[in-house]
Amino acid sequence: MDGATETGASGTSLSPEQIQRQRWMAVLARAGAAELESALPAIAETVGELPAFQLIRPPEIGMAMVRARAGGTGAAFNLGEMTMTRCTLRSATGFVGTAYVAGRSQRQAELAALLDALLQDPRHQAKLLAIVIDPLARAQDLRRRRRVDRSAPTRVDFLTVVRGEDSL
Repeated sequence: MDGATETGASGTSLSPEQIQRQRWMAVLARAGAAELESALPAIAETVGELPAFQLIRPPEIGMAMVRARAGGTGAAFNLGEMTMTRCTLRSATGFVGTAYVAGRSQRQAELAALLDALLQDPRHQAKLLAIVIDPLARAQDLRRRRRVDRSAPTRVDFLTVVRGEDSL
């Protein structure tokens, strides 16, 4: 980043570090447990032995209300509830990692929280971003583009004709 700040959902300015953490937490939240498990050998190779950790909030499953906006910009409404799992832990190196993931995978939430803690350590951050977060982000983007490409032929563009009283 070039030192610029962005505005978060609450309207407050975010530092480049906060923006970067939001990015990796979003990638970790979308990564499946199997993807995170398969990254463990590369992570261990980078940081040495995975650090021990203490669970502050063990993985717990709950519900979250999903809010939406009509047309993406209209009035907000409650779309419905979804199952989520959250976890917070403290690594032996003192960093606190947190994760919220969709679904019921406690292992996914624990691994994502551990990676969040590891990524906060400046000694390992750049390498972990390169070997874990960037490849996961590219894979997620590729899957999203494939979904968009598959659904593109079914897209319907509606044209609304507005008639006034003089048009009769």
